[in-house]
Order: sequence, then C-alpha cells, then structure tokens
Amino acid sequence: MSTTQNRIALVTGASSGIGLASALALARAGYRVFGTSRKPVAAAPGVTMLVCDVTDAASVAALVAEVMRQAGRIDLLVNNAGIGLIGAAEESSMGQAQRVFDVNVFGVARVAHAVLPIMRAQKGGRIVNMSSILGRIPAPFNAFYAATKHAIEGYSESLDHEVREFGIRVVLVEPGLTRTAFEENLTRADQPLPVFAAQSARSQALMRQGVEAGDAPEVVAEMVVRAATAPRPRLRYTAGRQATQVGRLRRFLPEAMVDKALRKFNGLPA
Repeated sequence: MSTTQNRIALVTGASSGIGLASALALARAGYRVFGTSRKPVAAAPGVTMLVCDVTDAASVAALVAEVMRQAGRIDLLVNNAGIGLIGAAEESSMGQAQRVFDVNVFGVARVAHAVLPIMRAQKGGRIVNMSSILGRIPAPFNAFYAATKHAIEGYSESLDHEVREFGIRVVLVEPGLTRTAFEENLTRADQPLPVFAAQSARSQALMRQGVEAGDAPEVVAEMVVRAATAPRPRLRYTAGRQATQVGRLRRFLPEAMVDKALRKFNGLPA
C-alpha cells in the first residue's frame, strides 16, 4: 500500500484531535479521506465528513454504504473513535464501564467487521487501530480505559493473523499523552468514593500536566500515515517520546522495577 493515489481512507472520530490530524495527514499523503463524527461538523480541507455513531450497528452500516456509494472502495480504515474514563475502578458502575467498552472495543469491531468483506473482495486493505501506551502498561485510576486498550491490542493482533491471507493487514498505533481536548472530555467515575478522593484528584492533575507537555497530534498522525503506507508493516507503532520510552521500559526492565516506577510516578505508596 505504498502508492496512495486514488486510495480511499475512512477515519473514525475525525472531528478533532488525533483523528482530525490523521485525516488531514492522509489527505496530504494522497488519500481521498472520509472522516466521521457523532454530530455534523464542518469539513476539513480534503476530508469529507460523515455522521456515524460507532455504538450503533445501523449507523455503521449506513456509513460504509455511503462511502462505497461515493468512492466504490475502502483501502484504509483508521479506527480512532474513542472515549476516556478516569477514576478508581471501584468508582464506576458496570453501566459506565460497559459504555467505554462499547465505544473503544466494540465500536472498533463494528466498523472493522463492516469493512472487512469489502477489503476481502478487493483482495487487499489495511486497518489501523488506535491503541495507547496504556494498552501495554497498568494505569491506576484509568483501569477501564486501559482495559479497553489492552483488549484492542489482543483483538488487533489476532485479527491480523486471520485476514493476512486475504492481503489485509491490521496494525496498532500507540500514542502517549497528546495535546488534545481528551482530558477535558474525559468521563468521570459515576460512583465516587471518599476513600479515593485525594488520589483521584492527583491522577487527574497528573493527566492534565501530561497532556499539556504531551506530543502534538500531528506526531501521532505522522505515525498513522507510516503505519498505513508501509509495504511490510510492523504490528505496533509507538507515537511520540513518552510512548517510545514507556514501551522500552515495559519491554526491557524486570516486572518488579516497572511496578516500582509506575507506583512512584502515580504517587502511590511503595
């Protein structure tokens, strides 16, 4: 997929942040890009915006049908739509946790499952699933969000093996903290407990500081283009300084040292 001329890309969650930056970068790279948002938004240069709710199978089916009507094929899917949830795991109701999984995991699967028959018929395609460095490390006070990203890691790697014989590859992009409105739009736990109040506040402050010092969304977008166009793609593409550092930490250091470092970073007692 190194030649992008006349290639069709579909990017979910493309109204702002990483999704918008990725859509714009793909358009500059030569793709004809369709982006999605839950509500109508103005189109960005080179990007056709369509409405889609990834938690609704009928909405996903309508989206894919419309892209096929306009373009006749789908060569690249970037599954970027997602939501966050912060707070101790015990502070979230099961309904709230299920909502995060419905968007971040089953939303990815819904769109992928709608696009895969098209890619098989074309005898080729690529799916880029937006994971996170939190798909590879623990995340105190982000347990359910991290769990969705761990799930995406396992789903993507398994799916890649299933569809590779049809000329389709599934890859992961793993950003660290990125300068977007993600922190502002986080869902807070719906059953807060006083016992966790101080540490939850600290975790939110740490995230806010991390976002402010994080990578620009264009850094992640550059990695999305690389993952989309590599003739022989890797399974994982870490995006940005922090993600690269944490990936190495997880890969090379003993588990006890990683555990100690994470507790120190999060201000948790040794």
